[in-house]
Amino acid sequence: MRKIIIADNQDISRCGLTFLLRQISENFQIALVSGKAEMIDVLKNEQEAVVIVDYTLFDFESAGELIIIQSRFEKTDWILFSDELSDEFLRTLLFNSHSVSVLMKDCSADEITTGLKEAIKGNRYICNFVSNILLDSSRKTSNDQHKQVLTGTEQEILKEMALGKTTKEIAAKRFVSVHTIMTHRKNIFRKIEVNNIHEATKYAMRAGIVDMAEYYI
Repeated sequence: MRKIIIADNQDISRCGLTFLLRQISENFQIALVSGKAEMIDVLKNEQEAVVIVDYTLFDFESAGELIIIQSRFEKTDWILFSDELSDEFLRTLLFNSHSVSVLMKDCSADEITTGLKEAIKGNRYICNFVSNILLDSSRKTSNDQHKQVLTGTEQEILKEMALGKTTKEIAAKRFVSVHTIMTHRKNIFRKIEVNNIHEATKYAMRAGIVDMAEYYI
């Protein structure tokens, strides 16, 4: 039976985790630690343990330090269990370590129990809330990269085209010649590597330049 190390300084979290772990099995050996040094001392003798840690309350200097400790104890599985973790921190940690699961303290008891069971079996578990945050962040990054291909003016003109405005209408609205809008149109098509307005419209939607709801008004 694997040893469970609870590295959390909140009494309510310690009690709650202990209760849920006892619901899973009465046979778990549970160690409560209050600092990084104490946690490492336990791990030296229990390298196949599962560590449940609130990174925000523990004395880690950075995500990098936690990654170094994880690499030192390769057989240990880790569960991040916190109130709030930044997108950047999560990406850094999850990209550099395959032994980290993530649960938020406001997850349901059922989801926390599921995460504990999976991590104890050696499987990574990412709670639904964090999965959605990372997915949304990934989409936003992708959209921003798409947008950066075009200048602000080109994005505005692409939006007008995607919404069905004619070249003449766009030119009148911007107080420029039709020739100027045609030049912008050619440059936009070249930059986003499309050949027609249908493909350009799909690009505008993917990049978030045009909102789907706005398109169907």
